Amino acid sequence: MAYTYTSWLLLGQLLLLVSNTAAKVPAIIVFGDSSVDAGNNNQLSTVLKSNFKPYGRDFYGGRATGRFCNGRIPPDFISEAFGLKPYVPAYLDPMYTISDFAVGVCFASAGTGYDNATSDVLSVIPLWREVEYYKDYQKKLRAYLGVQKANRIISEALYLISIGTNDFLENYYTLPNRRSQYNVDQYQTFLAGLAENFIKELYSLGARKISLAGLVPMGCLPLERTSNLIGGNGGGCQESYNIVAKSFNGKLSGLVNKLNGELLGVKVVLSNPYDTFQQIVQKPSAFGFEVTAVACCATGMFEMGYMCDQFNPFTCTDANKYVFWDSFHPTEKTNRIISDHMVKHVLNVFM
Repeated sequence: MAYTYTSWLLLGQLLLLVSNTAAKVPAIIVFGDSSVDAGNNNQLSTVLKSNFKPYGRDFYGGRATGRFCNGRIPPDFISEAFGLKPYVPAYLDPMYTISDFAVGVCFASAGTGYDNATSDVLSVIPLWREVEYYKDYQKKLRAYLGVQKANRIISEALYLISIGTNDFLENYYTLPNRRSQYNVDQYQTFLAGLAENFIKELYSLGARKISLAGLVPMGCLPLERTSNLIGGNGGGCQESYNIVAKSFNGKLSGLVNKLNGELLGVKVVLSNPYDTFQQIVQKPSAFGFEVTAVACCATGMFEMGYMCDQFNPFTCTDANKYVFWDSFHPTEKTNRIISDHMVKHVLNVFM
């Protein structure tokens, strides 16, 4: 039987009705960048989009939703694990309404960062604007459910934050302005301060269960390997970038401890994917992968977004063999492995 996207949507709603009574939290609320963007960039005038084939070819109905993946991304798997929908819709997607967003909503924008200057690079949604959309969502939620029920969802929802890679790779290491103001350690401290302010603002708006994601080994992204290859360094991981990622994750860990000590009634956890991702990259066969140095889409060396389209003849036939879907983003299989690990070892405190 062939399923249309509408069929998959109805199936998702049916699953929601069946599972909602067993849900561990009432909603999943997402902020961040392309690692968690479910399609908000579709509505922007930016080159950073993925609402076309072959993106989404393994998503429900084979639909290119604007997720930078062949299928689902971490919030989708986490939502499902918590007994909610098997996907979290983008707030700006006109296909969905507040009835959908009541149990899960994504405000993330591919290409953004903690630093407002990062979002300017590719004309995407800055983090402060994501918060403004969230405030708008709260108003709609209270109008839809009533103040008491809406406030319960707001306070008991699980907030997922995944952001930071673009601040380094698309801003600090690419453009001169921040490098002229900060050395790399100072820039990490600057970003950690922005992260603290952001979480405190979410707290003031009612958030109490918060997962802050750390950075992956960003020097091992195929794009950075390609840069190393062009630079005559053999095409291996850019280890200096990995060192920065680990250092920044350490600052985020300290921030989490600080916030848990200062904010009454909050529970903040660090969902640090670094070690698991590094294990996958270093020993891909142990996880069922065959290729890690290049991505599935196009040549796999530098393409993402519009350079990764349905007309490129080099795209692989089986993304499950690849750690990366495009030169910057993991495949659905990698996302599932990382998400399952986080749910079992970090997010289980919210279950």
